[in-house]
Formats: sequence, C-alpha cells, structure tokens
Amino acid sequence: MTTEDDRRVRIDRLKWHCRRSLLELDLVFQRFWARYGEVLGTDDETVLTRLLELEDHDLWAVVSGKQAIADPDLMRLVERLRAT
Repeated sequence: MTTEDDRRVRIDRLKWHCRRSLLELDLVFQRFWARYGEVLGTDDETVLTRLLELEDHDLWAVVSGKQAIADPDLMRLVERLRAT
C-alpha cells in the first residue's frame, strides 16, 4: 500500500466518523469535506480525530458557539467548520 493509499484510508475513516446523529452536524461536515477534503493535512487529521471524540450534542454546542472550548488547536478547527 502506498502512502497515498494510506492517506485515503485515513480520510475515509474520518469521513465515516463525521457522520453524526444530528442533521446539523452532518451538514456542517459535508461542507467542510467539500471545502477542505483535498488539502487536509496530517495535523488536521489528528485534531479532527480529537474533536470527533465529543458526543454529538457537545460537539454541536461547540460548533454552534453555545459552548467554548479551551484547546487552541480544536478551536482553530471549529472556526474552519463554522466558516463552511
């Protein structure tokens, strides 16, 4: 398997984990992947993996701005999610 194949597998797994039970999150992540999917770096993959550990309602609270998140890396990614 090539490095590009490894990347594709990681991205496919992340996309799968972005499928949430809240329609609002699904829509945000669909737009995010459309905009950033081809340029997502490995550091971004790591941060996104951490962000996806949040429960759906907590994740939506962060993405919608109802709840703050202290981690600056997570916050940068949330800002990108909000911008899509």
